[in-house]
Amino acid sequence: MNSIGRLFRVHIFGESHGQVVGITIDGCPAGIALMADDFTTDIERRKAGAAGTTPRKEEDMPEILSGVFNDTTTGAPITIIFRNNNTRSADYEALRDTPRPGHADFVLHHKFSGFNDYRGGGHSSGRLTLCLVAAGVVAKKILSGISIEASLTEADGNTDIEAAIAKAIEEQDSIGGVVSCTVKGLPVGLGEPFFDSAESVISHLVFSIPAIKGIEFGAGFAGTKMKGSEHNDAIIDAGGKTQTNHAGGINGGITNGNELTFRIAVKPTSSTPQAQQTWNNKTEQVESFAVKGRHDLCIALRVPVVAEAAAAIALADLLLLHKAYK
Repeated sequence: MNSIGRLFRVHIFGESHGQVVGITIDGCPAGIALMADDFTTDIERRKAGAAGTTPRKEEDMPEILSGVFNDTTTGAPITIIFRNNNTRSADYEALRDTPRPGHADFVLHHKFSGFNDYRGGGHSSGRLTLCLVAAGVVAKKILSGISIEASLTEADGNTDIEAAIAKAIEEQDSIGGVVSCTVKGLPVGLGEPFFDSAESVISHLVFSIPAIKGIEFGAGFAGTKMKGSEHNDAIIDAGGKTQTNHAGGINGGITNGNELTFRIAVKPTSSTPQAQQTWNNKTEQVESFAVKGRHDLCIALRVPVVAEAAAAIALADLLLLHKAYK
């Protein structure tokens, strides 16, 4: 569905080429300072403009419709919208008959019997990650004293990001990447096993980000090549600090007070400039197909701030649940 969270609950709405995209947040504590300017830094980090990103540019000015009075949260649901002003819907007319390979066009058409908004991916567009970023800004305020930082550490298998992007531009083909995220300052005890373990909740939010195909915590898959004596993190003080951090700050689905670390795999953007083959629903045969519209050659460039938001939303919910125990 389009809602997630137990105490800090988020509902997302809108389409890429609709009038607006937005978010409604329920369960945000009252008394938190919040104004439009608070969203600027993270929204700017998500925007296109760098080499390898889409030419589509939006103002992305947040309009806070409810839940804030005198620049302070009231405890009522917070609704924030962003208007879509720079759309070119005609670029997507061909998608009525020719679903883009790698995209959700084909499955959305079948799931919703052809009634889905196909323009720019509709409700499944990366455009809606703007809403996640906005919710993440609010969540970060709840996580006072806790820092979340993510960065693109690999693109197209290359740790030299600039070189990877330059090659993608030269070859006119899209590439993927790896985003690494670190959370510092977490208390011991966040996570609700079995089904709402810290990894489960974070992963649930992370996989709501379009183009994410994998996640690992701590040593992740590399841990399968280690012995237990190597992988185990020795506890060295009464606060739970460990000598190593192969577990990524989580044991038994519960944060252990060390840095929480995870890495996510971002697939290449499906809308590559390269000519491809796809099924034509009208002619009922496979045909050559070229994607029109404005797209990122490397969407991974814009994912770090979205990954931070996903982690913040998950952890804010778990923190409020943890406080409820107290």
